[in-house]
Amino acid sequence: MSVKQTKTDVILIGAGTMSATLGSLLKELAPEWEIKVFEKLAGPGEESSNEWNNAGTGHSALCELNYTPEKSDGSIDIRKAVKVNEQFQLSRQFWSYLVNNNLIQNPQEFIMPLPHMSLVEGEKNVTFLKKRFEALSNNPLFQGMEFSDDPGKLKEWVPLIMEGRTSNEPIAATKIDSGTDVNFGALTRALFDHLKRKNVEVHYKHSVQSIKRTSEGSWKVKVKDIKSGEIQYHIAKFVFIGAGGGSLPLLQKTGIPESKHIGGFPVSGLFMVCKNPEVIAQHEAKVYGKAKVGAPPMSVPHLDTRFIDNKKTLLFGPFAGFSPKFLKTGSNLDLISSVKPNNVLTMLAAGVKEMKLTKYLIQQVMLSNEKRMEELREFIPNAKIEDWDTVVAGQRVQVIKDTDAGKGTLQFGTEVVSAADGSIAALLGASPGASTAVHVMLEVLEKCFPQHMKEWEPKIKEMIPSYGVSLMENPELFEEIHTSTSRILGLSRELQLQLS
Repeated sequence: MSVKQTKTDVILIGAGTMSATLGSLLKELAPEWEIKVFEKLAGPGEESSNEWNNAGTGHSALCELNYTPEKSDGSIDIRKAVKVNEQFQLSRQFWSYLVNNNLIQNPQEFIMPLPHMSLVEGEKNVTFLKKRFEALSNNPLFQGMEFSDDPGKLKEWVPLIMEGRTSNEPIAATKIDSGTDVNFGALTRALFDHLKRKNVEVHYKHSVQSIKRTSEGSWKVKVKDIKSGEIQYHIAKFVFIGAGGGSLPLLQKTGIPESKHIGGFPVSGLFMVCKNPEVIAQHEAKVYGKAKVGAPPMSVPHLDTRFIDNKKTLLFGPFAGFSPKFLKTGSNLDLISSVKPNNVLTMLAAGVKEMKLTKYLIQQVMLSNEKRMEELREFIPNAKIEDWDTVVAGQRVQVIKDTDAGKGTLQFGTEVVSAADGSIAALLGASPGASTAVHVMLEVLEKCFPQHMKEWEPKIKEMIPSYGVSLMENPELFEEIHTSTSRILGLSRELQLQLS
C-alpha cells in the first residue's frame, strides 16, 4: 500500500491562537509560501485558546499583582508589568491592522473594553497596592489608573463586592478603564477563517504521530487522519509546534538538543460561573486579588466580567487542581510518558523543590463546593450557592528546566524553544500566553527566519508600528497607537455606548 507523502513550506501543529497568529503573520510577509495546519480536534481554538479555558484578560499587567513584586528594600519592581503591557500593545496593533484591511471583521466579537482592577484587604496589602499605584501611575502605559481606599468610592466601582461586607480590615483598589476582555476562542476562529481564504490548508481531526529530520535537513511529519485511520507523511522546511500542553511530547520526538533537560508540570483549573442575570448585571470589571501564600501565580483569584457569544457573563476562579493530562482532551499517561532519561533529574529536582506547590494543588483538588463558595464570598460576601455552577478550565503545562536558579526550576511564563538552525520551533508554557501571541510569534520569526527579517521589516512595521521601539520611552507614539487601536477595535467608551 502506498503511503501519501507531500512537500510544503511550513507546517503548523495545533489550531490555537499561536498557530493562527504565526500563520497570519507569514501570509502577510511571504504570501507565496504554502502552509499546512494539523489539528487533532474537530475545530480551531478548542483547547487552551477556547474562551471557557482561559481568563481572556488581555493580559496587559493593569491588574495582575504578581507582575509587580515588592523588592527587599520595599520598592516595587515594575519591569515585568511594563514588558507585558508593551507586548499586549503589539497584539492590539496587529489585530487593528487585520480589521483595517478587512482581513477579519467585527472586532467586538473578540475584544471588549472593560475596567481592570486590583483589590486587596489588610494594612500590609493596602500599603503595597498604594506603592504599586504610585510606581505605575507615573508611567505612560498606565495613565488613567486610579487608587482608592474609601469604601464609599469602592461601592461605586464594585457594588457587588462591597455589598454586605462586614470586615473591619482596611480595603483598597486600583481601577483603570483602558483594560479589555478578549475572547481568544472567537479570535482564533476568525483568524482561521481568514487563513482558509488565503488558501492555507487546515486539517482537523489529524493527529501528529512523529517528527523526524530528513537527510536534507527538512522535517518529515507523520500524521494520522483520525476519521479514516490513514497515515500520511508531510515534509516541510519549517515546523512550528503550537499544540498547547501537547507541545512538549512533540518537541521531545524531534530529538533536537534544545529539547533535552526540559520537563512539564500540568496544572488544571476550575472556574465558577454565575447563572443569575441580576447578579451578572451588578458587576462590570475584571478584579484581581492577591495569590494566597504557596499558590502559583496562575492561581491568583479574580472575579471577571466576560463577553462570551456576545453575552455578558461572570466568572470567578481559578481553583487550581492536578491532573496528569497535558491537555484537557489528553491522556492520564501524559506526565509519566514525558519523563525521559535526559530530563528525569530535572523533573525529580523540581519535585523536591515544589513540595509546597504540590501540597497546595492537592488541597485545591480536595475543595468541596461549599469551600469554593467561602473563597468566592471573600469577593462577593452575599454570594448564594444556587447562583453558581462550576466549569472545568483548560490544562496548563508549566515548563521545568535547569536555570541559573538551579536544577529543575519551575518557569511561570511562555517560552519558545527552537533548533539552532531555526528549522523547527515549539511554544511551551502558560500565562500570559495568548495575550502576547504577536510578540511571541515575532520572536519565532526572528529566531527562525533571521535571513528574511531585513526584507520583512518594512511590512512588519506597517502591521505593528511600534515593532522594535519601546513605547514606555516614546509616550507620544504610545498615545497615537493606543488611540488608533481603540478606534479601530471599537474600544472607546463613546463607541460602546452607541453600540449598546
